[in-house]
Amino acid sequence: MEQPDSGAESAEAAGDAVEALDRPLPEGVRRRVVALVSDAFGGLTVTELPAQLRQYARFTPTRRAKFAGNAMAAALENDALFRQRIGERLKEGQPELAAALESGAPPAAADPVDVAAAAYVLRPAGWVKLVAAAGEEAQRAHAERADEESRRELERLREELVRARAQTKDETERLRAELDAARKEAESLQRKLRSAVNEVRRGEAALRRSRAEADAVRAEAAVQVSAAESESRRLKARLGEAEASVEAGRRAAREGRSVEDMRLRLLLDTVLDAASGLRRELALPPSSIRPADGVDAVEPGRMSPKDIAARALSETDPALLDQLLALPQAHLIIDGYNVTKTGYPQLPLEKQRLRLLGGLSMLAAQTGAEMTCVFDGAELAAPVLLAPPRGVRVLFSKPGVTADELIRQLARAEPPGRPVVVVSTDREVADGVAKAGARPVASALLLKRLSRV
Repeated sequence: MEQPDSGAESAEAAGDAVEALDRPLPEGVRRRVVALVSDAFGGLTVTELPAQLRQYARFTPTRRAKFAGNAMAAALENDALFRQRIGERLKEGQPELAAALESGAPPAAADPVDVAAAAYVLRPAGWVKLVAAAGEEAQRAHAERADEESRRELERLREELVRARAQTKDETERLRAELDAARKEAESLQRKLRSAVNEVRRGEAALRRSRAEADAVRAEAAVQVSAAESESRRLKARLGEAEASVEAGRRAAREGRSVEDMRLRLLLDTVLDAASGLRRELALPPSSIRPADGVDAVEPGRMSPKDIAARALSETDPALLDQLLALPQAHLIIDGYNVTKTGYPQLPLEKQRLRLLGGLSMLAAQTGAEMTCVFDGAELAAPVLLAPPRGVRVLFSKPGVTADELIRQLARAEPPGRPVVVVSTDREVADGVAKAGARPVASALLLKRLSRV
């Protein structure tokens, strides 16, 4: 594209200084100017565009007019070179209109807005008047359109008013007819209502009489039913007491026989095992014992009572526990938390239980003795999910019952004569089980024995 010479730029600048708008562009003319610039925009290279418009070079004309309208209008107003380039594109696209404007005789049949927009871009002599005339023409056309629309709206409202009046008249006549019919129907309904009210009053009087008779019958029946229910409750109470008494007697008889039979059988097994164990331990020929052998004396080479006392085991010797568990039908009862808190109190309760029960399981497998481990259940918020090890019975005390009391109950439940060993350092527990015939040992003794398992 040929570059305009400096003389042309000076002349155009001088013309712009002489002719200038004293008011903003009319809105219609401004939109048409933005459309012209947007259409001619694509024919320019990026270097020919002002810096603020280069970012819109790849936009479509519609998007360019939408997003860059203000920027293009400002560039067209302030950048004479950009305006000249847009004018050249306008001359190429609309040569007749451009030539007419340059000659000072715009076509009379052309749209005033198009003439004003082209004049604003090309800036021929008298372009300000053309723009102002286009604005006045646009305002006049807008006013005429508004007047025409107002006249049409007024005619429409008048027609609607006539139709509404006619419709109102018809509706009024119809409502009057319906009102007359409703009045006649209301009078008929009132007569029927008075007749129905009289019938209802007679029915209510009869109903009150019937209710009074029914209340009397109901009261008499209620008295009879209450008496019958009282007698029935008394008989049911006596029957329940009798059945409970009979059931309690039967249960006591069954439990008495069952518990006594079990205790006797266990005691008998204990005696038989003790006799068999004693026979094996002594290993004496049946016919070698004579009455003279029972006389208390010290034979040459035999131990004296002092020697036997010297050989007695200490209370802290783990071998003592082995001897106790070797007794026939021995039952070992362990105060669980007393043992664990003596041996490893730093562990959580769950790990204390698992460690103790693991050692007891191996001890039960070695000795074959019956073992019961008791834990205090007062601090448990939920049931303990624990699989008891083989050979060890695990019990938790019920709410309101301590582990010490449960241990004493287990000791008292055994028959007299059975070897029962209770492991606890609690003095009250030791004294209580000793009264029941059990042998108390210290928790440290069991811990030493388990350390050898």
